[in-house]
Amino acid sequence: MHGADRNDQEIRVNPDRHAAASGSGPMDENHGENHGPLAGFTVGVTAARRADELIALLRRRGAAVVHGPALRIVPLADDTELLAATKELIGHAPDVVVATTAIGFRGWVEAAEGWGCGRELLGVLRGSELLARGPKVKGAVRAAGLTESWSPTSESMAEVLDRLLAEGVAGRRVALQLHGEPLPGFVEALTAAGAQVVGVPVYRWMPPEDPAPLDRLLDAVLAGGLDAVTFTSAPAAASLLSRAAEKGVRDGLVAALRQEVLAVCVGPVTALPLQAEGIETHQPERFRLGPLVQLLCTELPARARVLPVAGHRVEIRGHAVLVDGALRPVPPAGMALLGLLARRPGWVVSRAELLRALPGAGRDEHAVETAMARLRAALGAPHLIQTVVKRGYRLSLDPSAESKYGA
Repeated sequence: MHGADRNDQEIRVNPDRHAAASGSGPMDENHGENHGPLAGFTVGVTAARRADELIALLRRRGAAVVHGPALRIVPLADDTELLAATKELIGHAPDVVVATTAIGFRGWVEAAEGWGCGRELLGVLRGSELLARGPKVKGAVRAAGLTESWSPTSESMAEVLDRLLAEGVAGRRVALQLHGEPLPGFVEALTAAGAQVVGVPVYRWMPPEDPAPLDRLLDAVLAGGLDAVTFTSAPAAASLLSRAAEKGVRDGLVAALRQEVLAVCVGPVTALPLQAEGIETHQPERFRLGPLVQLLCTELPARARVLPVAGHRVEIRGHAVLVDGALRPVPPAGMALLGLLARRPGWVVSRAELLRALPGAGRDEHAVETAMARLRAALGAPHLIQTVVKRGYRLSLDPSAESKYGA
């Protein structure tokens, strides 16, 4: 696993895609042409760690953030499993110790110091072959006054496994610092090769104490209120799926993530629970939060619908429209109408059909006229949408584009 691949962000959720990242106030939008690449999009985050950093990265690029923690972390000082594993290793020293994450290794040493056995643990680690998965882990190891025996250039646990198997592990005791994440095949391969593996469960994940924010996040996904959901740990992805199953909406969640909602994971390990459900996931080349946000900055605008309408360039995003580069926030009812018109650009769409697209509109076609008036006002260019008397409405597609879109 790599870097932030084990890092969860904890964010509160508000089901309204127009909500602020705090979940309690109006969303702050950038008007004009100084908006960021994610302006007009709403991104959901499942998480338990480094929330402020991820929110800042997303909002700095213009996104609205919807926040729903899928997990909570068991405090190290209260973690009886970690204490038991630490005492076991002090009593029976391992031959090899594999440190997988910097924050996990630091947390383990600090917890041991708090329990009064920090010196003993450092002595055990100093006498073992200490493998550090990457440069951040090496930094944590050296900050503890230790020196790693080896570290892979690829930062890959697969390379660590290859080295151990090549050295031979039969009859050897291997301590593996875990971080709440699955390590597919790692423990099994070592065990099959004759090793005795001792797991050190640093930062175990548990379901959230209050499931309400997660439930609201699920509601937002199912209602089409999110353009993307980010995952920074496999347990968070698994927890979201599990909660959806408990609420009887797992099929709906999977369908949304397969189709309308972009599933973005910080790395391949994080993606495993989603891929098992047939959900296509996207991951950055470098498994960090910054590249994850940059990936969103590329993928979401690429999914936006761009049309030449009445002499203007119209780009339709999640909850806003760019008209000639100017950001125009649009209410949900207006986005529902515009989305339907954009699916058949230049064609007339009847009031009855538009009424069916309006959320909770009932049977009164006057609701279409009201929502259409608000949509035109929000767009700032009334002639983008043409009224066709006694028939309905159509986008005023430019003549040069008529043949392309079959109007």
